[in-house]
Parts: sequence; structure tokens; C-alpha cells
Amino acid sequence: MSMEHEEIVNQILAYNPEADVALFRKAYDFIVKAHNGQVRISGEPYIIHPLEVAKILTSLKLDIITIVAGLLHDAIEDTHTKIEDLKEIFGGEVAFLVEGLTKLSRIEFKTKEEQQAENFRKMLLAMAKDIRIILIKLADRLHNMRTLEHLPPAKRMAIAQETLDIYAPIANRLGIGWMKTELEDLSLKYLHPSEYEDLVKKVAKREEERKGYINEAIDIVSNALKKENLSGDVKGRPKHYYGIYQKMLKQGISFELVYDLTGIRIITETKADCYAILGVIHSLWTPVPGRYKDFIGLPKPNGYQSLHTTVIGPKGERVEIQIRTRDMNRVAEEGIAAHWQYKEKTPLGEPDMERFGWLRQLIDLQRDLTEAKDLLDTIKVDLFPDVVYVFTPKGDVKELPKGSTPVDFAYSIHSDIGHHCVGARVNGKIVPLKYHLKNGDTIEIQTSPVHVPSRDWLKFIATPRAKTRIRQWIKAEERKRSIELGRELLERELKRHDLSPSVIKSKEMVDIARGSGFQGTEEMLVAIGYGILSALQVINRMLPEKAKEEEMPVKKTPKKEKWTKGVSVKGIDGILIHFSKCCSPIPGDRIIGFITRGRGVTIHTEDCTNVLDLAVDKDRLIEVNWQQDELIHPARISVYTVDKPGLLANVSSAITSAEVNISQANISTTDDKKAYLNFVVEVKDLNQLDRVIKRVKQVEGVLDVKRVMTA
Repeated sequence: MSMEHEEIVNQILAYNPEADVALFRKAYDFIVKAHNGQVRISGEPYIIHPLEVAKILTSLKLDIITIVAGLLHDAIEDTHTKIEDLKEIFGGEVAFLVEGLTKLSRIEFKTKEEQQAENFRKMLLAMAKDIRIILIKLADRLHNMRTLEHLPPAKRMAIAQETLDIYAPIANRLGIGWMKTELEDLSLKYLHPSEYEDLVKKVAKREEERKGYINEAIDIVSNALKKENLSGDVKGRPKHYYGIYQKMLKQGISFELVYDLTGIRIITETKADCYAILGVIHSLWTPVPGRYKDFIGLPKPNGYQSLHTTVIGPKGERVEIQIRTRDMNRVAEEGIAAHWQYKEKTPLGEPDMERFGWLRQLIDLQRDLTEAKDLLDTIKVDLFPDVVYVFTPKGDVKELPKGSTPVDFAYSIHSDIGHHCVGARVNGKIVPLKYHLKNGDTIEIQTSPVHVPSRDWLKFIATPRAKTRIRQWIKAEERKRSIELGRELLERELKRHDLSPSVIKSKEMVDIARGSGFQGTEEMLVAIGYGILSALQVINRMLPEKAKEEEMPVKKTPKKEKWTKGVSVKGIDGILIHFSKCCSPIPGDRIIGFITRGRGVTIHTEDCTNVLDLAVDKDRLIEVNWQQDELIHPARISVYTVDKPGLLANVSSAITSAEVNISQANISTTDDKKAYLNFVVEVKDLNQLDRVIKRVKQVEGVLDVKRVMTA
């Protein structure tokens, strides 16, 4: 074992002769004693794991403090060591990193969105404090993935999915290309083992078959560069199994149809050489339209720079080619680690927030996003850099997710510009606000001080920042309108009982509000405006002699549960109930309530598309349940039939034979002698509707029957 740790020492000295390797040896001796007798699930001595983590960090040429912290990363968690001990022996910087890692190691990503969102927050804040914490965490995860076969299948799957969802995207965003690729490939190996093994065999077979072809292409390029006096190392590009797998899934094609597996990478000296070599390549072979990308002129958000092109190479087959300088190649492989390695004067723990602005934006947004689902969606959008690059009128570059619109662009500049956005010009031409921005577009936003955000914007915008700001604005406006409406309704009721409207501002009204479960009078006015509470119920609290006629409910009392029209609204008494006409829920459907201002609660099916559009303010969604009743509910069914005489009568007879009344019917015919018979039937529950559908399906000439969920 000592030989292995000395090999790491030699590797450190090879790139940093001045490194304090005595500190590394000291840390090694410390963990040998601390982890003495401990073994991994594989049966190997535990000491192997921290050594492998240190080896990965050394391969990134990181500073000695980071490597020592990697060696000690499990000391607090798995031994009797205390953080004070590490601080005294190895210094405050090492102790700080290990403590940050210990907090992260206690995170277990669970299926609950709230738990997962909280873990994301911790991860982001750790990255903001010192990016080295995440670099060590990535090295730790990479070695765990390399030895994942020793864990039970269920645990393997969970860790692999977590790696694919979180750690691989983080490695990608930090620009560590080789680590991102290996994490993705290892995740695929355990999530889809049979597909992975099949892919490995097929790639190996194709590489063997095409070895001569790729060597021929490399020779042609090398000779062409020599003729032009251009220097460049030309090599085959390693394959990325997960990338091939994703391409097969997204395009719905088999492995045999993935044509661009053949790849060449050319490493040269200068940026000018890159463009000169590109010209040589395009003079040799025809480029494939739409496949040329210049990431030198417009680098990726993680700092990646390269020229990409796909050409029709020898024998008419596609070849993917990447061209970059040595420095660009180092950044492509090592990312942020290359930017802050041992030789940098700037401390590694001070992230360049201009270079990694996405991290700053994520940290800012996580403070605003209280809903777990919103935060998770935001993280996923911002971690996967599927972006477009656009320009402000002054020529500044803006990075936005693909699918972004001028509204997203406006909010990326400032919330006020977004709120007052009325139109946009792209490349000098007026475009709709839902226009999808393209790489290279120059956007000019037109604003008006009297214009306000539209709820419809939420249907087409792409960025979490824009969605958050619009929802916050709508929520504030709806609250303001509800207070106004609630005040108006309460004043009207006060006048009807010969009471002064000034009572609303009294201490008595504050006491009534708090006694009803609200924080104060304003919260109670919101409830009246939404229809959760009636103004008369407030008056009954003020006039005890009337209280017996109609008791004032207490907001959200967990034990009480009243029901109206066959539906119980959890925690609220005496509420008005309406069934939505858009989805017409019936007993047996999974339902949810939406608090409608001035109208009480509207009942929708859980999968009704309108609920997602309406529920900008998540507080207005409320749990509801069906109760036994004898009420009749309308349901729509559509019957697709052949067009022949007597069929309407036969279908109608089948419906009524299930003891169901038809309240509405209409017929439309098609050119190919088919017909649609649309009915509104009155049923007690989902079981009765299912019986109706089964009977109608048995009628001769009926081709299909389905329930229609939208009006």
C-alpha cells in the first residue's frame, strides 16, 4: 500500500515540484491508523477508497490542500476523528474542506421532492463556498461508481440514477469532460445493463471492422496538414456509450443507423491554426449542412472551446471532426480544475463567477423558489447546458436555454423589463413574443410602463427566472385584488347590519381573524375575496346573538371535515363547491380543488390541463375527496361508428339500459362513411360510466368509445 501512496506523491511532484508532499504523507499515515481494520463491502481494506479519490484529484493536477482533503474526506464520518483534530494537525483550510464534504456526505437523495430540493440547495451553497468541495465529491462519487458492482441491485440502481441526474451534469457544467463521460457510461452500465453490454460489443465490433477506415482518414488529414505546413496531432476520438445510447433513443434508431460513430480529434497550437485546419478539412471533404459549430468564437458556458464539423469522408461515410488547441483540450478535459490548478495565484476556493455565471444564477434563484418542484425543474434546466447564444443590441452575449423566447430574454436582463415587455425585434424584424430564439439572434425588447405580465406567457416561456418572476407578480396581484374584493364584500355586509365599515380596522376584527386561524385582518380579507370565507360568517362572530344561526368556521382545523355536493374539502367548513365544466369530474376520478376568487372551490380531475395553467399560486390548490352521495354527475362520451341507419337508436338504447339518462346528444359524419356520436350522460360514479362504455362497445357498428375529458 505504501508503494501506491508514494506513486501519488511522485505524480504530484511531476506537475508541482514545490508541493508540500510531507503534508500528504502525514495525512496518509493518519488515515491508515484512523481506518485501521475497516473494510469496504467488496472486502478490500477501506484505505483503498481515500487513496483512489486522492489519485483522481491528482490526475486533475489539483493543489496539495485539495488532495489531502480528498485523502481525509471520510475521516469525520467513518472514524472517531473530530473536526478540531484535523484543524490542529492539518490546518484550517483542510479542515474547512473536509467539514464541507462531511455535510454533503450526509445527503441521501430520496424520492420526496422536498428532501431532494433541500439537498440541491446544500449542494449549490457548498459549491458557492468553495468549488473544491464539489471536485472532491465528484472524485468520491467516481470511485464509488467504479466499484458499484459490490452493492445490492436496488442500491446500485438508486446511486446510478442519482449520478446520472446530478453528478454527471455537475461534472459537465464544471467542464470536466472525461469525468462526465465516465460517470454517464457507468450509470448506463447499472441502469440498463443488457443494453450497455450489447452496445459495448457492437462498438468494439464496429471499431475492429472500421480500424482501417479511420486510419485511412487520419492519414489523409495528416498528409493534407503537412502540405499546408500546419502542425496538428490527428487521432481517433474515444467513444461515449451513453451518448450513442441517447442518440438511439432520441432519434428512435437502431445502432446500425448511428452513422457518426467515426470521430477524429485534431490538436494544434493556435486559434488561427484551428480555423486554417477547418478550411483544409472542408476542402478535402464535403461538410454536412447544419453540423458545423464554432465553440471557439462562442464558448460553451463551462468554458469548452472547439470547432466541430461533420463531413462526408472517404467512401461517402460521415466523419465527426473536432479541432482545438492544446490549452482548449486541457480545459475540455479538466474544466474548472484546469482554470484553478496549483500554479494559479488566485486561490482555488474563489470561483470566477463571471466564468461560471450559471452557478450564481442558481444560487440567487434557490432563495426565491419555495416550491420543491419549481426548484428541481430549475436545477435540471440549468444543469443541462442545452443553450442558445443571443446578443443584446450592444453586442453583449446572453446564454439562454433552447426554446427561450423574447420574454425570457427580457427577464434575463431585469425583472422590470420583463414585466413591461410589449414586443420584440429580432435582427431588426418584429417577432411574436412566443418566437423561439436562435443562435446569433440580436434581440431588442420594446417596453411600456402601463403593460403588465400575462398569465399566457407561462405557457410558452422556458427559463426558470422568467417563470418565477411572473408567478410572483401574478400571486401579488391576485392577493391585492382579493383583498379589495374581500373588503368590498365585508363592507357591504357590515352596512346591511348597520355597522360602520371602519370596524374592519379595529382590534376586534384582528381578534376575530386570529381566532379563525388567520394571521391578521388582511389574511382574512384574502379568504373572503377567494370565497373560502363568507362576509356573513365574520358578522356572526361580531354579533353573538346571530352566531347560533350560522357558526363561524375556523380555518384549516384538521379534525373537522364538512362536505357539500358529495365532496369534502379538507379542513374547511361551509365552503361553496362547483364542478368544473372543462373536465367534468365524477366520483371515482382522482380530484383536486382550486380556490376560485369569490366562488369557493372548483373541483377538477388531477390530470386536468387547466389546473396547471390556473395554479400559478400553489396555495390555491386544496385537497378534496369524494363522499358517498346520490348526486348525478354529467360525463361526456364520444362514440366512433360506421354511418348507417338505426345506429343512433341502438347506441342510445345501450346507454339507457345501464339505467343512465342522456341529457345531450349530437352527431357528426365524416367523408369516409363514419360518424361521431357525442353524448352527455348522467352517472353516479366512474363504475357506472365504465358499464355504459362497455355496453356501447358491444353494439354492432361501433368502432371505438371513449370518455371526453375536455369541454
